[in-house]
Amino acid sequence: MAPEREGVRERAVSGATAATRARARLDQPRPPRRRILPEWDPEAFGRLSERIARFLGTGRFIVWMTVVIIVWVLWNIFAPRDLKFDEYPFIFLTLMLSLQASYAAPLILLAQNRQDDRDRVNLEQDRKQNERSIADTEYLTREIAALRIGLGEVATRDWIRSELQDVLRELDGHRAGGHAVFPAERPHGRDVDDR
Repeated sequence: MAPEREGVRERAVSGATAATRARARLDQPRPPRRRILPEWDPEAFGRLSERIARFLGTGRFIVWMTVVIIVWVLWNIFAPRDLKFDEYPFIFLTLMLSLQASYAAPLILLAQNRQDDRDRVNLEQDRKQNERSIADTEYLTREIAALRIGLGEVATRDWIRSELQDVLRELDGHRAGGHAVFPAERPHGRDVDDR
């Protein structure tokens, strides 16, 4: 039976499809493909785009762009005819400004996307920190409640004050009657009059 299976396998491999394409081995990684476009580091490109977008959003860029446009227009109006490179409708200037705008918009969007990613990470970290703070606060609240419950049977300041006022009243009452009773003489849990 084993020889028959090998023969079937050979026939399947020797078919028309086997001659046109090679079988890929699944136990080995594919060889790297040749790339037509050059490869670049996306982080380096992102950092460069952020620097450009940051520069495009400054007053320095606006001033330099204004100076270049004014010089361009004045040169092409007042320069000798042989030295002019863009005549009056300034088509080449329009083309350059359009080219600059077409590159500036995607660079600014890329920088905004990277900033959104950073903001998302920061918000996630803030959320986790808030959760930890809430958990710590709840823990401390439970601990304080346990301490209050534990201290419930301990003498508090108000209880001691009320007991001292009662003792003073008793002393004043007995002094008026000529007989002073001190708390040490008093049996525990009974008034002096109960003797």
